[in-house]
Amino acid sequence: MKTLKVHYEGRMQGVGFRYTVKMLAREYDVSGTVANLPDGRVELLASGDGAEVEAFLEGIRSSALAGHITLESATETPRPEDLRGFTIIP
Repeated sequence: MKTLKVHYEGRMQGVGFRYTVKMLAREYDVSGTVANLPDGRVELLASGDGAEVEAFLEGIRSSALAGHITLESATETPRPEDLRGFTIIP
């Protein structure tokens, strides 16, 4: 099991980034969250089999969202015990 916290920088907010990530998550066996941060970045928490998490991140990179991303940074993090499904955090 692998859990990554990923921060995206660029033109993230107001372009449907979180919604698109949630829709993409349906194509992969991952759970997690996606949230806008006050500084304009987006934070993604993705958890699942390592290969599936990496495929999900590659799916984001190769989607229409790629044009909005200028920087992506990921760090491994412990999986929250209450993580279920994939949700947008308002």
